[in-house]
Amino acid sequence: MSDLSFIWMLRTALTRFQTKWKSYKHRFVPWVVLNLSKNEKTLRQVTERCKDKVVPDEEVSHSLLKLFRVLLRSHGANLDFRAVQTHFVKQVRSEEERCGGNLDATLHCLGFCIDRKPSTLPFAGTGVFVTKGFIPKGTTVAMYPGTVYQAYEPILLQSIRNPFVFRCIDGVLIDGNDKGISRMVFRSCSGRDRIGPFMMSDTSWLTDCPQNPLAVGQYVNNCCNERPANVCYQEYDVPEKFPIELRRYLPNVNYSLDTQRPLRCVVLVSLRDISEGEELFSNYYTIVH
Repeated sequence: MSDLSFIWMLRTALTRFQTKWKSYKHRFVPWVVLNLSKNEKTLRQVTERCKDKVVPDEEVSHSLLKLFRVLLRSHGANLDFRAVQTHFVKQVRSEEERCGGNLDATLHCLGFCIDRKPSTLPFAGTGVFVTKGFIPKGTTVAMYPGTVYQAYEPILLQSIRNPFVFRCIDGVLIDGNDKGISRMVFRSCSGRDRIGPFMMSDTSWLTDCPQNPLAVGQYVNNCCNERPANVCYQEYDVPEKFPIELRRYLPNVNYSLDTQRPLRCVVLVSLRDISEGEELFSNYYTIVH
């Protein structure tokens, strides 16, 4: 092999490594720690998991229940029990009408709408914006959808080139990718957990028209010096008393059927008042002892 060929092969291998590194580095813990420590403005320090609460879990539950009840009424409370009628309604109502109805219900209930649009950050791809209304400080703004993996459960294949894996303080992972194998895993687990006519989770976040308009939290971009955070992540375990008929709007599902813990959800809560037209930016939290 000539020296020229060897140099070319070396450059090709280096280019491939750099491409893969860009996909993995934000989930490579030493890299995250090193880079976040250089920019304290992007960090929110908590001493333990119970101290990550910006608002009490009761307030999160109240907001979600309030919205889900409005959505249930707007979608038709008895559609789950009438398969024929459901099929007919889905044929008659266009996707745009359904999306518009979901957003209108959210605006009427919570006083604001959020939606995905191209981010204002260069090369950031999709972002999430307040399209209508006003968000007061301390409001549950969005939910991070996806399959929930306990710290001991395998996620290797699903994590490959996947920037949507969220790590909770206690090591629980939420895979918010709406494509590829992650998409198939969520659909499979959601169908498995169905109880008679009751769906235990919402698969519509995998589409462009989620029934629960808050289920777009995985597209909220991280803050930077130029764009400080206006929302933050907060872990939320769904209480056992959460109404079974409203679980159809929860955009999370456990990977394992025999998980003994409550269903983990992650919500985004506003750190300040947010006006119409603003893009949402989140910050990381880090444990301090």
